[in-house]
Amino acid sequence: MAVIAAILMSALLLSGCELEDASALLETLPADGAPAGWYRVYFTDPQDPAASRYRGGPDQDLAQAIDEARLSVDVAVMDLDLWSLRDALIEAHRRGVKVRMVVESDYLDTEEIQQIREAGIPLLGDRREGLMHDKFVAIDRLDVCTGSMNYTVSEAYRNNNNLVCIRSSRLAEDYTAEFEEMFADDLFGPGSPDDTPYPAFSVDGSRLEVYFSPDDGAAARLVDLIRDAQHSVFFMAYSFTSDDLADALLERHQAGVDVAGVMEARQVGANIGSEYERLRAAGLDVRLDGNPNNMHHKVFIIDELIVVTGSYNFSRSAEERNDEDTLVLHNPEIAALYLDEFNRVYAQAQE
Repeated sequence: MAVIAAILMSALLLSGCELEDASALLETLPADGAPAGWYRVYFTDPQDPAASRYRGGPDQDLAQAIDEARLSVDVAVMDLDLWSLRDALIEAHRRGVKVRMVVESDYLDTEEIQQIREAGIPLLGDRREGLMHDKFVAIDRLDVCTGSMNYTVSEAYRNNNNLVCIRSSRLAEDYTAEFEEMFADDLFGPGSPDDTPYPAFSVDGSRLEVYFSPDDGAAARLVDLIRDAQHSVFFMAYSFTSDDLADALLERHQAGVDVAGVMEARQVGANIGSEYERLRAAGLDVRLDGNPNNMHHKVFIIDELIVVTGSYNFSRSAEERNDEDTLVLHNPEIAALYLDEFNRVYAQAQE
């Protein structure tokens, strides 16, 4: 059911760990700590008949990655009710892996989250009005999984979502630092400092950029990326109320760049300030999604070379209030996978 873009993660170790084979394993890694086959990409498929059985989705391989953890698992996710991930986290904790969680306080009463807490796993809610909206896992300070998918049954099996897992010690350091700000320093939302260790770097020749909101100015960077587009900008948006991003899309459309998008129909109807009608009135090919549940992606695909993904909706709340992560991937192979997903969602959308 999941679309796999590269090799499954094995339990490699980062520099400084205490196991005897660490130095031998590190010799197989390039400077960043990522081997060939450094990424995997997954998309949920609500139309797959197997989805109704709630098995075989992206959570299956994410649970396997947690099962293979040797040192640590840090989870920052708004909500969790997937049994596969609950069980994997509890089992990792029982075998001595350092497991920690940060969640949105509104979901602390979820049965599975309570079971995780009762198992002895340290867990912190954000306790504030803005959302702890991140959706990431950092494993062994080497592997990071992020994307639009909350760790719930609906998100993994009913809604359209994406998950990307990347092996990179620098990326893991970025996400671990962000996790520590929330879990250890109790800094959420606008109180979070701008101190990402590696905001931009390369893995195996591909440039990666990392932005944590509200402190890193994700919107300004996304505007620049769109304005630099030469051929095409395709997007999938659960919520799109950002005037600045819409302005950039309109500029590119007027310059002859191919711009097309799909928005979540319920959000268009409910959101004050949705950009849907404005973009449609200007002649952009923007459609309402065809999923009877939710089209939950937050994705830009630029010139079929660059992918923007993560938890970040294209909204003022994402930019100024919520804890969010945004990942920019400069890689044509990854972009091709996301373009395939765009075409699938686009084909199901309402013209």
